[in-house]
Amino acid sequence: MQKTFVIFKPDTMEKRIVGTVLSRFEAAGFDVIGCKMARLSPALLREHYAHVADKPFYPEIEGFMKSRPVIMMALQGQDVVQRVRDLLGPTDSRKAPKGTIRGDFGSDMMKNIVHASDSIENGKAELARFFKPDELFG
Repeated sequence: MQKTFVIFKPDTMEKRIVGTVLSRFEAAGFDVIGCKMARLSPALLREHYAHVADKPFYPEIEGFMKSRPVIMMALQGQDVVQRVRDLLGPTDSRKAPKGTIRGDFGSDMMKNIVHASDSIENGKAELARFFKPDELFG
């Protein structure tokens, strides 16, 4: 069984659709094996977004991601990494088809409802970044 990491972003929290989005993951057969709510620090965001932290648009990402507390989850299931990404649709919500989470609820490239790990390796790294081992139950 694979594990992956997701963040219910500030736009999900603002729109009050956490339950709606989570129900799609559960309907797909994934198990929630870790869950917590937190306000993400600038240092943690810089580490998480290290691949774009030197880009001119990074301050906007950081500002958005720390604008309100977020919910972080660990999901487990068969081929969970790819299947979660398929459920989400493309990163740019404007290009995501209806029926995908981003196509139904997102508004643009940044306000795209959920961050999800893009590979098994990144899933492991992101789970380790955001969860202590004793906070995962799968």
